[in-house]
Amino acid sequence: MKLSKEEKQLLESVEKGQWKSVKGVKGKIKKYQEYAKATFKKDRRINIRISEKDLIGIQKKALEEGIPYQTLISSIIHKYVSGRLIEKKS
Repeated sequence: MKLSKEEKQLLESVEKGQWKSVKGVKGKIKKYQEYAKATFKKDRRINIRISEKDLIGIQKKALEEGIPYQTLISSIIHKYVSGRLIEKKS
């Protein structure tokens, strides 16, 4: 199997023991499963244009959360329209 440069780096970091377990992972998994379930109830399709920088940022966040980036986008939109998306103050 041929690995990309990024995949090789990830594999090396796992083999070196650089990964640590996340506390409360079961709760986080359940939370995101609920988000995903809500977003899977799809009956419409849209196309949007966003900057490449924003798309890359969303894809990185989705990777961190372990979900597809489209699911993350849908979840963000759902939270916004339901009033559950809260702006973080700096």
